[in-house]
Amino acid sequence: MMDNLIDKYGNLGNRLVFVSDGATWIKNWIEDAFPKAVSILDYYHACEHLHGFSSNIFTDKAKEKIWTDKQKEWLLKGEIKTVISNIKRIGKNSECANQLISYYSKNKNRMKYQEYAKIGCGIIGSGAIESAHRTLVQKRMKLSGQRWSWQGAQHMLNLRVVRKNNDWNKIIKLTKTNFKAAA
Repeated sequence: MMDNLIDKYGNLGNRLVFVSDGATWIKNWIEDAFPKAVSILDYYHACEHLHGFSSNIFTDKAKEKIWTDKQKEWLLKGEIKTVISNIKRIGKNSECANQLISYYSKNKNRMKYQEYAKIGCGIIGSGAIESAHRTLVQKRMKLSGQRWSWQGAQHMLNLRVVRKNNDWNKIIKLTKTNFKAAA
């Protein structure tokens, strides 16, 4: 279904950008359906995994923060090999180190954050989209007892976008347009 929506925009090639978590099925779908698209691993998900690892390794919270902050800087610079090397060094082959190394290794081609900034992909996290989905879609569409046809849902979402963008004046002006006279 998502393929059909995206296909309506024509061949976007590498102008199509996906930001997602590390779910393998999402990564595979993007690679199969849109091989020229830019696929970005959500930076904040990558950092969440890093924090999970560091909280298992460090007992001193101050040292943990210093180490983790440095690794996040390396991630932003696209230095995944450096981060993996640092994880190996302090993780000493622990299970949590191996899991994080595997996660980063599988996603290293989606973690070129410095490169994404150069090509204009300033968004490296999915938080804004997730928040919009919660406030724009779910808050209105998931009320108790509601049922929606595809067309009805689309019309309601269009109105929600207009409301959230404070564009009611454009809609009012449009409704006052005499389309027969304009044709």
